[in-house]
Amino acid sequence: MPSERPAAREEFEPSTASIRAPLELDWTNEDTAVTRATEVNAVPAEARTRDRATLTVMSGVNAGQVFALEQDACMVGRDRDAEVRIEDAGISRIHARITRTTADQYFVEDLNSTNGTFIDGRRIQRAELRTGDHIQFGPNAALSFSLKDAREEALARQLYESSTRDPLTAAFNRRYFNDRLAGEVAYATRHKTHLATVLFDLDHFKQINDRYGHLAGDQVLRFVAVQVTKSIRTEDVFARWGGEEFVVLVRGIDHQNVALFANRLCRAVERGRIEWGGVALRPTVSAGVASIEECDNPSPQTLMTLADERLYRAKNTGRNRVIA
Repeated sequence: MPSERPAAREEFEPSTASIRAPLELDWTNEDTAVTRATEVNAVPAEARTRDRATLTVMSGVNAGQVFALEQDACMVGRDRDAEVRIEDAGISRIHARITRTTADQYFVEDLNSTNGTFIDGRRIQRAELRTGDHIQFGPNAALSFSLKDAREEALARQLYESSTRDPLTAAFNRRYFNDRLAGEVAYATRHKTHLATVLFDLDHFKQINDRYGHLAGDQVLRFVAVQVTKSIRTEDVFARWGGEEFVVLVRGIDHQNVALFANRLCRAVERGRIEWGGVALRPTVSAGVASIEECDNPSPQTLMTLADERLYRAKNTGRNRVIA
C-alpha cells in the first residue's frame, strides 16, 4: 500500500515562488518603515563641550581603562595614592605628573623616573599634551590623552567595564583575572614577593536553585559578591571564576595571614541573610588557599591547581571552611 508521506511533504514544503509573494506584500504593508511618516520632534542637539581630560590605557591587561584627570595636578605611578595608578613593573612608584594650567591646557612632566616618559616615541622631560597624543610611561605602559565630552567619557567607561566585569555580580571576569594572574605571578617570582589565591565555592548552591529557582540563586551570587567586595583591600583582585566559584588574588601577605584573610571572607558571608519569598537564606562558602611560596615551579596553573585541590578537600570535609 503506497505511503501518504510524499503528499504531506508537498503540503508543508512550498516552492520558492510560493513564499516570495507574501513576503513582498508584507514589506510594502502600510505599517512598515517604508510608508510610515516620521514623527516630528524638533529638539536641538546639545552643544558638545569637550572639557573632560582623560587618559585611556592602550595596552596590557587594563587596556581600555579610563582615568579622569579631574585635579589640577595628577600623579602617575605605581604608588597607592597616585591618581593614575598603573600596575607595571617598569613604572616608578612616582613616575610623572600631569598638570592643568588653563581650562584646556595640560602638561606632562617626568619626575626623574627610572625608565622615562615618552610622547609619540620621543623622550620628554616636560611637554604640552594634545588630544590624540600617545604617552608611554616606562617600557610598556602606553596611554592616550584626549579631551572628551561627558557622553564620550561615560561610553568609554561603560565599554571597559563590560569587557572586564561579570554582568551579574560586578566582579571581574575570568579572562581579566587570568591576565592579571599571569602578570602578578611573573612579578612576584622576579621580586620574591608574596602572592596567593583564595578560591571559594558556594555550599549547596544547586539546592538553592532547585528549591527556590534560579532568580534566588542569582540573588545569592550577588549577595556573596557584595560581602566579599566589602571585605577585601583595594589592591586585591576579586573575580568570578565560573558558576558559583569565585577567586581573590591577594598580594603582599604571607601564607599564614592569607589563611586568616580567607577565614574572614567565609565568616562575612556566613553572617549574612537573604530574604526570599518569606524564607531566610543563609549561604556559606568553602575555600582553598594557595601561595606562590609553596610552589617549586611557580606558574598561574600550579597556583590555581593547588587552590582547587584544597577547595575540593574543604567541600569534602564538612564545607563552610578553609583549607590552607
